[in-house]
Amino acid sequence: MQSPSAQRSRNMSLIRSKDTGPELRVRRLVHAMGFRYRLHRKDLPGKPDMVFGPRRRVILVHGCYWHAHLRYDPGCKRARPAKSNIEYWGPKLERNIARDQSNLYKLEHMGWKVLVLWECELKDDETLSARIRSFLE
Repeated sequence: MQSPSAQRSRNMSLIRSKDTGPELRVRRLVHAMGFRYRLHRKDLPGKPDMVFGPRRRVILVHGCYWHAHLRYDPGCKRARPAKSNIEYWGPKLERNIARDQSNLYKLEHMGWKVLVLWECELKDDETLSARIRSFLE
């Protein structure tokens, strides 16, 4: 049997940064709506999840834990503060927040409109579709 920290380390190593469940859900929905996009363009700050080039729009799909949604919405049930190894996770999540804010500023400064979708906001397809359609049209 593995120690709890070894098991946690193994679990964390399996978490992907691209093609996550929430990202795939949004992609399927947007594609079904008839919009076409590019993925993770390396020439844009932060390599946005979905890029609608001619429209100058990008969609970012943020995981509530990894992007510290609690900071923006204290009622988010998916974002929980770290319970162990706080000396590592506190600064790590702060760096994520700072990087997200920097990338958002850079994108907007370059003339891109940005829609940030949080993992906890993806439950209702109708509301999500309306929000995306409004952003893209």
